[in-house]
Amino acid sequence: MKTESLNKLIEEFNNLSLEDREYAVSVIERQLIDAKREAIFIRAKEALGNYKRGNCKDGSVSDLYKDLEND
Repeated sequence: MKTESLNKLIEEFNNLSLEDREYAVSVIERQLIDAKREAIFIRAKEALGNYKRGNCKDGSVSDLYKDLEND
């Protein structure tokens, strides 16, 4: 986002009544939660695809350490 646009948004936000600011914050928080949830969903689909293609290793923690030592 351009700094100019962000500054305008903040200025407009500060011109709102307290009640409207609280409402705006609640809407933005919900949108942020939804965006994070969507990002997690996309990453989970990617991880599942990698697992199905056999691009993942499984094993114990000891196996993981051994594998890391070999890299």
